[in-house]
Amino acid sequence: MGEREPRRRRRAGSRDSDDSPREDRGRGESGRDSTRRDEGRREDTRRDERRDDTRQSDSRAALDRSPRNGSRSSAAARKALTSGGYQLPPLNIVDAIDPADYPPAFRELGLSDRALAVMASLGFDAPTPIQEEAVPMMLDGHDVVGQAQTGTGKTLAFGLLIVERLDPELRQVQAIVLVPTRELAQQVFGVLEFLAEAMGLRAMPLVGGRKLNDDFDNLEKRPQIVVGTPGRIIDHLNRGSLDLGEVRVAVLDEADRMLDIGFEPDMRRILSRCPDNRQTALFSATIPTAIKTLIWRYMHEPEHIQIEPEQATAREIYQRYFEVAEQDKLKALSELLPEMQGRTLIFCNMKVTVDRLVSRLQDRNILAEAIHGDLDQRKRDRVMERFRAGELQFLVATNVASRGLDIPDLNHVVNFDLPQNADEYVHRVGRTGRAGREGSAITFVSEWDYDSFEAIKKLAGDDLQPGDLSLYAGSR
Repeated sequence: MGEREPRRRRRAGSRDSDDSPREDRGRGESGRDSTRRDEGRREDTRRDERRDDTRQSDSRAALDRSPRNGSRSSAAARKALTSGGYQLPPLNIVDAIDPADYPPAFRELGLSDRALAVMASLGFDAPTPIQEEAVPMMLDGHDVVGQAQTGTGKTLAFGLLIVERLDPELRQVQAIVLVPTRELAQQVFGVLEFLAEAMGLRAMPLVGGRKLNDDFDNLEKRPQIVVGTPGRIIDHLNRGSLDLGEVRVAVLDEADRMLDIGFEPDMRRILSRCPDNRQTALFSATIPTAIKTLIWRYMHEPEHIQIEPEQATAREIYQRYFEVAEQDKLKALSELLPEMQGRTLIFCNMKVTVDRLVSRLQDRNILAEAIHGDLDQRKRDRVMERFRAGELQFLVATNVASRGLDIPDLNHVVNFDLPQNADEYVHRVGRTGRAGREGSAITFVSEWDYDSFEAIKKLAGDDLQPGDLSLYAGSR
C-alpha cells in the first residue's frame, strides 16, 4: 500500500516537515515494547492505593451544584478554564444565557445553540486560531492533525467536537481521549466534564493512581466520554471492562509526548479496537516520523493545521539567554536567583541533574523540590500541591513537567539545560506568560549547545535577547 499524505491546510508562515512516514511493516509489538508496557502496568498496580480523592469527588459533585451557590463571573470562569481548573460556572448559568448574547465569532464555527450558550457562559468572545480552523473542519466530519503549542485552546476545540457529535441517548462510550500523563488527563477531564454535562452527556477519567474498583463503579454508570492514559485504558480493555465498539470520536492529545513515554504500542492497540468509521483528531507539537506513520495508518485523509511560528511564544514573556560554561551553570543560577520572585520552574534534561540541582539548592536553604518520572504518584501530587500553594518557590523538573501540569501564575521558567529542539523550548517557555500575564524565561547556553541553540534563536527571533553575568565580568 502506498503512503498517504494528509491534505494540508496551512496558515500563513507555517512550516512543513521534510520527513515522510516510515512504511508500516506490520511487525507487531516487539518484546521490548511489551516489557515496557508490562512494567508500566505493574507500576500502576503498585500505586493503586487509595489517594486523597477530594479534588476528583468535588469536581464530579460540581456537576450537581445548586443555584444557591451563586454564579461566578464569566471572567473568573474563563480564567478557570484556561488554567486547567475545575471551578466552572454552575449549569444554571448556561441555561439562563439569552440567545442574543451568543458570541457571533463562535456562531460562525457552526456550533449548536446549546454549545454557543456554553461559550457565552464562559465569557469567550472569539475562538483561538486552532479553534477557528479545527472546529469547522471537525464538525464537517474531517479527521484533523493539529499542531499548536500548549495553552492555545486545543482542549476546547476537540471538546466541542466531542459534545456536538455524541448521542446523549446512547449510554455507551462514544468518545475516547488519550493523553500522556495523569495530570493532563485531570485537566482535560475538568473541561470535558463541564461541557459534557451541559450537553446532557457523562464523562469520566481512567488513570492510574486510583483503585480499579472505583473505575468499575464509574464505568457501570455508562459514560459516553472517557479521558485516560493509554496504560490504564489497555488495562480495562484486557479485563473486558471497557468496550470501544461504539466510539465515534478518538482524540490523541500531545501525541508526540505519548511516543516519548513509550505508549506507541498501546496507542495502536486502542485505535484498532475502535470502529474504522470513527473520526480521529490528533494534536501534537511536532510531527516526527512515528507520528506520520500513525496518521497514515489510522486516520482518513486528515486536514493538517499548523499555527504560524510568530505565535510560538507569547509577547508577555521576557526571554533572555546567557552563555555559560557547563561547569559554571550552578554559579550562574545562583547569581540570577535574587531576581526571581514567585513560582519558578527549572528544567534539566536528565533526572540525575534534577536531583543534584535540588540537593545543591536545599543545601543553601532554598525551598526547592524535584519532579520527574521516577517519583511515585503520591510524591508527585504532594510536590505539586506545595508548589501551587506557594510553599515551594522552585520546582526542578525534567520534560515530564513540560506539558500537562497545571501551574497557574507561574512567574519564571529557567532552562538550566538547553531544550533538545526549538519546539521543546516553546513548550517549556509557554508555561509562563499565560492569559496576558507577564513572565520571564532564562536559558543557559553552554559550549555544547551552540548548534542546537541556532534553531531556538531563529524561532524566538528578537524576543530572545542575550544577557550578561557578573560571573564573567573580568573576562569580557
